[in-house]
Amino acid sequence: MSLQLPEKSVELGSARSVMRELFEYGKKRAAAVGAENVYDFSLGNPSVEPPAQVDECIRALLDAPQAASLHAYTSAQGDAGCRAAIAASLNRRFAAGAGADDLYLTVGAAASLTITFHALCCPGDEVLLLAPFFAEYRVFVEGAGAMPVVVPPHAPDFEPDAEAVRTALTPRTKAVVINSPNNPSGVVFSRETLEKLAAVLREKAAEYGHPIFLVTDEPYRELVFAGREAPWVPALYADTIVCYSYSKALSIPGERIGYIFVPQSAAEHDRVYAAVCGAGRKLGFVNAPALFQRVAAACDGVTVDVGIYERNAAFLCDALTALGFDCIPPQGTFYLFMKSPVPDAAAFCEKAKEFDLLLVPADSFSCPGWVRIAFCVPAEQLQRSLPAFEKLAQAFGLQK
Repeated sequence: MSLQLPEKSVELGSARSVMRELFEYGKKRAAAVGAENVYDFSLGNPSVEPPAQVDECIRALLDAPQAASLHAYTSAQGDAGCRAAIAASLNRRFAAGAGADDLYLTVGAAASLTITFHALCCPGDEVLLLAPFFAEYRVFVEGAGAMPVVVPPHAPDFEPDAEAVRTALTPRTKAVVINSPNNPSGVVFSRETLEKLAAVLREKAAEYGHPIFLVTDEPYRELVFAGREAPWVPALYADTIVCYSYSKALSIPGERIGYIFVPQSAAEHDRVYAAVCGAGRKLGFVNAPALFQRVAAACDGVTVDVGIYERNAAFLCDALTALGFDCIPPQGTFYLFMKSPVPDAAAFCEKAKEFDLLLVPADSFSCPGWVRIAFCVPAEQLQRSLPAFEKLAQAFGLQK
């Protein structure tokens, strides 16, 4: 007797992502040699504590007379009052023209993206992914029955190349995904770059006779360093859908809370919003976590101390550059992008493990030859890691 199962599901469940594999490896090494001797830069798992307002809000909610109802079902798209509060915050900060019924609260950014692709995509549709990009985008797009089309990275600035996007667009293109501030590169896309991209999308949408949606994945929106701007994308391109998560801004990645924002400017807004609600239903998302809907509504626009990440970025970038590594100075997020000194970044990262340095090869981000370092760790871990990085540099013949 044989059991037939969807082989893709078996495949995905049998092998973790590179980042998760490194994370699990790091836990085993920590048990063997001590956590202080393992320099785990694999996951974007913030070590910075949430802003004080988050814990204060949770305590106030739990102590309130209606606390029992905090754990009840909400409307599928999220509590109406919470959605209205978030919309008001977006209007204050971005003049977004948002209303409660433009927002759908989600179980974090992954759910936001998954629901959005299921809402937009029909069989045979294509979704452009601009390298480097978060590896799970492929899984999300393919899971929605669409085909991911990779636009190669534009080095050395790693901003989207509007002309490369133009070349990749076809009449089957339903959406283009952007992520700024960017994981893994740490680059914040400039207004000029986004305006050029928007112009190309408008031109090709008119040529093809159907909208091309710009899906902007924004879990790092607030993590922007001094001197950079992260433009509000719907103001630059009407057919934008915003996928947001509070994981990074509030340092609560395990709580899984975010939203989808469908601007009134988007083509066939009401049908698209209905498709979002329907996709959430189809995928079994009953509602986003009820308690953290209230936390998100009360804390929207609140951000961790970004200066901690900015100082980590400067320290690590300067130290690695002094050792002979080629780095892209981060403009936001908590990731540093470093060029592998050999073409095979996976082999380089495997060598790094000999010094208990856990670095992520960017092949899975569709950017071979580069490495991602998540510096959302305590500053003392960065300092303690420098001798290991020095040994790694020496192993590849780099000069200080």
